[in-house]
Amino acid sequence: MAGSQGKTSIVRSVKLVAWSMLGIRSRKGYQEDLEKVNPVHVLLVGLVAVLLLVVSLIGLVNWVVAK
Repeated sequence: MAGSQGKTSIVRSVKLVAWSMLGIRSRKGYQEDLEKVNPVHVLLVGLVAVLLLVVSLIGLVNWVVAK
């Protein structure tokens, strides 16, 4: 069961980070998610999300400038 709970925590972490980056998450939902996720998962998902955002923005700028 611990493996299933870990996967659920990662999925919740992804949702938590996505909603937080968009800035449209309710405080109640945010507090609910914080109680059920592993802080390490949130940190790792957040770092990956920021890295993907930066890389995609750099790629977009390079694509626009190349035209």
